[in-house]
Amino acid sequence: MAGLAAALTTSLFVPPTLAEAVPIPQPAPEVLRAGEPAMLLAQAGKPEVTGTTRPPDPIIPDPRRNVPANIFATFDANQKAAAARVSSYLSSLRTLAGKFVQVGPDGSRSTGEFYIQKPGKVRFEYDPPSPIAMISDGSSLVIRDTRLATQDVYPLSQTPLRYLLSDRIDLMRDTNVVAVTSDDLYISVIIEEKQALVGTSRLMFMVGVKDGKLKQWTITDPQGYDTTVAIYNLNPTAKLDPALFRINDTMHPASTNN
Repeated sequence: MAGLAAALTTSLFVPPTLAEAVPIPQPAPEVLRAGEPAMLLAQAGKPEVTGTTRPPDPIIPDPRRNVPANIFATFDANQKAAAARVSSYLSSLRTLAGKFVQVGPDGSRSTGEFYIQKPGKVRFEYDPPSPIAMISDGSSLVIRDTRLATQDVYPLSQTPLRYLLSDRIDLMRDTNVVAVTSDDLYISVIIEEKQALVGTSRLMFMVGVKDGKLKQWTITDPQGYDTTVAIYNLNPTAKLDPALFRINDTMHPASTNN
């Protein structure tokens, strides 16, 4: 389960002491009831076709790559324009729903659905047999394990999701961009963060050159291990149910009658 969580929160941006493990409250949110997909509650409508509705094959970065820490000082006009295009796209998003394919550091794959409502709200539902769901209500983010009946709570401000969920973002101004590259297919922007307790980590966004839409991101932890998430079947006009982003906490303690 640690590999699944790594794609979005991971200790690479969050010192372990910031996570608070608490029991999953009962009753569970309605969107988690068996046999009732969250997409039905979301009333997301017809997905936007962005080239294909089939699961993509995530592009796995070369593990031997080495990004110079001072490359940000030598960006040319084309690189700045490419970063500005990615910033403009991320800032323009208000809602987004779709599916994802995740590849962990060991090559394992998992799939699921995700829902974003800016600023700050997101839900990732992993397909069975994974019991994991990740939910942010705008201030806190939980990693919920229904099999163990636990959830870990993190401050959203201390996770890499804050970049994706920000109301507005200028990557060059608001983050430490260390690389901007482009080819015929993708614009890639790499952000670096240094944490005194956990070391240096990186987050790479990849946006399509032709349609300007987010295709995938890769998180590299301080040990150099990558977790990549590719997204597809996107719907940027989804009308999402607010219950998707509701986090039940100690206001609804776990039942002791089970």
